[in-house]
Amino acid sequence: MAMNENVQQVLDWSVAEVGIPGIVAEVKNGDRTWFGTAGVADIRTGSPRRPGEYFHAGSSGKAFTAATLLTLEAEGRLSLDDTVNAHLPGVLDVNGYDGDTITIRHLLSNTSGLFPTGLAPEVAHRYATRSGFDQHRFDTFTTEELLRLAVSQPPVGAPGERFEYANGGFYIVGAIIEKVTGNSYADEVERTVTRPLGLTHTWVRPTTDTGYPDPHPRGYSHQFLKDGADPAALTPENWQSLMEEPGLPPLDVTELNSSLGYAAGNVVSTTGDMIRFLTAMTTGSLLPPAQHRQMWTTVSTEGSYWMPHTRYGLGLFEFDKQATGGQTLRGVGGSLWGSWCFAVGTPDGQHTVAVHTNTEWKTWDPMFKVIEAEFGISIGEKLS
Repeated sequence: MAMNENVQQVLDWSVAEVGIPGIVAEVKNGDRTWFGTAGVADIRTGSPRRPGEYFHAGSSGKAFTAATLLTLEAEGRLSLDDTVNAHLPGVLDVNGYDGDTITIRHLLSNTSGLFPTGLAPEVAHRYATRSGFDQHRFDTFTTEELLRLAVSQPPVGAPGERFEYANGGFYIVGAIIEKVTGNSYADEVERTVTRPLGLTHTWVRPTTDTGYPDPHPRGYSHQFLKDGADPAALTPENWQSLMEEPGLPPLDVTELNSSLGYAAGNVVSTTGDMIRFLTAMTTGSLLPPAQHRQMWTTVSTEGSYWMPHTRYGLGLFEFDKQATGGQTLRGVGGSLWGSWCFAVGTPDGQHTVAVHTNTEWKTWDPMFKVIEAEFGISIGEKLS
């Protein structure tokens, strides 16, 4: 695997130039594997990153949610074309939404018209500044609170009109899973996804958990507004001027309550398990053919604030072939305070790379450079 030297160079660059405290990459290519690290797992002690670390997988959890729902459809428990009102009457019928026209498929593909949940004032005022984050880092959200949050702002479009990334849509489908099965969301993910795939290092994080088993890296963040800045005043033009001054030490955010993630992303995993999970999703080894096709029926993300030059399926993404020189690459990923992970691979499951950083997403450059180094595709140049 001669190109792994190039991947190691990207890891070193990510620490030196992007300011990532610590980064790991695990590669599976046929029957060969490689693991590389750069930076540290703990700024205070200088301890290195290592294989098998547990981390929060952020919005990667959306793919687990989609796989669970597709399994329920295969079992005849529901249809992706069911409306929300068919299962949760009235939940969506506020603020201009219509639960008779929004379907489970709309929610899973981020085409429901729901507003981006992270822009809700209730979220921004709790977490947008260091002082706010420290005050609210252990807040617990109930499912009822999350459902109200999902519709707390008006729609951004009609159902099916366009892609707009919305955690709230996944809150709703999580509640549908619980309503249809009578089980908890976490139990259904275990029954339909993690147990069948043998993901022994992956689980939905209980709302009572605020830490991780060993080994795990410390998580760091400095993606905050200046203390005193009003999150409601943020615009695309002024946000940089409201960000805290560069050069401040990062805030250690390792211990936090991540119940805000729920079915939109509250899974703990490892790079090895993420490779195994993505392989099952890309090859179709978990889902029946009909459901596998639905998972990879994609919509364009162009014009949104999400990852450029991608198409979105149900909880996962596929790079636009124009950006990859015609090669198909599929992936899953997510970010939370102090954590960013992604896994990208070929549809046959033979070649996959998983990466984790112990700080949240800062720029797409590490991802694009890793893909370029591992797959020989100049995605970064095509997207610049």
